Amino acid sequence: MHATLPLLAATDFPPIRRRQLDTLQVNLGYKCNQSCLHCHVAASPQRTEMMDAEHAALVLDVLRARGIATLDLTGGAPELSPHFRDLVRGARALGVRVIDRCNLTILSEPGQDGLAEFLAQQGVEITASLPCYSPANVDRQRGDGVFDCSIAGLQQLNTLGYGQDGSGLVLNLVYNPQGALLPPPQGALESDYKRELLAHFGIRFNHLFALTNMPVQRFGSTLVSKGTFGSYMQLLRGAYQPQNLDTVMCRSMVSVDWQGYLYDCDFNQMLGLNARLGDIQRPHLRDLLSHDPDGEDIRIADHCYGCTAGQGSSCGGALEPTPPLEVVLKFAPTGVL
Repeated sequence: MHATLPLLAATDFPPIRRRQLDTLQVNLGYKCNQSCLHCHVAASPQRTEMMDAEHAALVLDVLRARGIATLDLTGGAPELSPHFRDLVRGARALGVRVIDRCNLTILSEPGQDGLAEFLAQQGVEITASLPCYSPANVDRQRGDGVFDCSIAGLQQLNTLGYGQDGSGLVLNLVYNPQGALLPPPQGALESDYKRELLAHFGIRFNHLFALTNMPVQRFGSTLVSKGTFGSYMQLLRGAYQPQNLDTVMCRSMVSVDWQGYLYDCDFNQMLGLNARLGDIQRPHLRDLLSHDPDGEDIRIADHCYGCTAGQGSSCGGALEPTPPLEVVLKFAPTGVL
């Protein structure tokens, strides 16, 4: 796999600082039941990195000590962690909002019996990957049969109340472009998803998040192999919107890896760019018990343009619901992988 940090380290991206910590995004491990082309974590069934019980307990200690409002669980497939359910129960007992970044196919994996029911009982918010409402596009990006399995998972969640009016069970979907291009405007795409999924499969959901593919790990390496890394970075830099700086996710979130080390975002985690916390050389989860990251400088590199290009991109989807016209024109699918 090609290393992309050497291509990203030199940057003129504007400096930014942290604000009050609101969200702890915890990567429970890189093991996954899928191997997706766009995955910036390079997760796969062959990965073995997984958070242990000691660090899972430390997550709860930090949530309690810092009064953090949201626990965002990711991976890999976070549900494959043997500590996933205990962590969810512990966080919900503290009154913390819990987000599960679910790939949907995990719901039908052996050993995951009752997973969907557990998530519903705990009131976990599900953010589920579904890169397209077309079977061919999904299977091309994520593997044969993934679309049908994903639809079955969504229908199961709907049956439990997810995405249904008045249920309180939030189901959001995530769209990623099929190649080296920016996502289309989120609002219009959400309308398309809702119309198509309801008409063909009877599926309802709350919101669609359109995320930009980041030039790191598997996707970045593929760009290098195809000779399109430079053109993709030109696309991101050319679509930069300074107003997105105010709401990028790294201002209020800390990313935690499976060993408990801290990063400004999941992308920096994959690049090995540790967060800054006082004079601590390699900040760890336990350091949050005594140190407040508010006001710290955020580590930046050229990939940060991915979060500020066009409508913007964060773990909660677009930052600007309606991008400027000149940015919309850049959505034409040129340079597709």
